[in-house]
Amino acid sequence: MKSLFAIAGLVMLTACGSGGPPPPDWKTDAADLIERYKKHALLGENTLAERYFQQAIAATGGAGRVTDTARLWLVRCATRRAMLIDDACTEFADLAKHNPDAGDAAYYQFLTLHWDAVDAAQLPNQHRDLIKASPGTRPAQLAKLDDPLARLLDASLLVMRKEADAATLSLAAETASAQGWRQPLLTYLKLQEAQASAQGNASEQARLAQRIQLIEQSFSTTHK
Repeated sequence: MKSLFAIAGLVMLTACGSGGPPPPDWKTDAADLIERYKKHALLGENTLAERYFQQAIAATGGAGRVTDTARLWLVRCATRRAMLIDDACTEFADLAKHNPDAGDAAYYQFLTLHWDAVDAAQLPNQHRDLIKASPGTRPAQLAKLDDPLARLLDASLLVMRKEADAATLSLAAETASAQGWRQPLLTYLKLQEAQASAQGNASEQARLAQRIQLIEQSFSTTHK
């Protein structure tokens, strides 16, 4: 999951250095807590996810680290947009305005769909080909990504840009399913169900409805 957010600045949160002094507690705490946030957000355990996120913010904020705090908000924005949740990343933008970073700015533009303004060279490697590809060929780029969260994020951004096809929805759903990420899986299965309904494909609609029911039952069990 970490490779999705391997923008240069975020590495500062986890970099320990070889042979040097150990990183301060705020760095290791923030890195651990933001990973916990991502895990539980993708599982749809929103209360727990939010608790970990606020603790991560407290770790960097308590150290007075504006840029690092902004990056945590950027991670949150990316995670939410990977789940097809509309997020304008306003908290990142507010914090970053006085502490600009080229890599962070490019990733922000990428997440908020301002792709004409993105400097692709500043993006994490796994997203560069998507930006450079022509709109009609972008869905085919998704299968080339090894990192599942990067693949899910790219698929979701294509959906938001109205560049996704049926194969995009299928790949995103199966990516989420393979990882057990219930929240985005449920969203994508419902999109596929609506598509099957619009096409009058009753058998496919029934198949998807069965999967949706299983996921919704798992939510009910978890939240009891």
